[in-house]
Amino acid sequence: MSKLPDLTARAVPGQRIAVRVTPRGGRDAVTVDEAQQVHIRVTAPPEDGKANAAVRKLLARALGIAPSRLTLVGGVTARDKLFRVD
Repeated sequence: MSKLPDLTARAVPGQRIAVRVTPRGGRDAVTVDEAQQVHIRVTAPPEDGKANAAVRKLLARALGIAPSRLTLVGGVTARDKLFRVD
């Protein structure tokens, strides 16, 4: 797996993190563009919550926190999602 960007500064309790997700990507990856938008690509399909679970796990790894500290608060079925750090 490739090196994830350092997002630990965003791992503050109460912080909300907006991400743009691409399911069924060629590989799992987290990138941050020039506008500081987080893009996550996962190989999991967008069915039965598999892609959301993969995104949560990958984002938690990039933040350096446990996946249980991330709550999906918006965009359950959308490509644009909003997570809250608990």
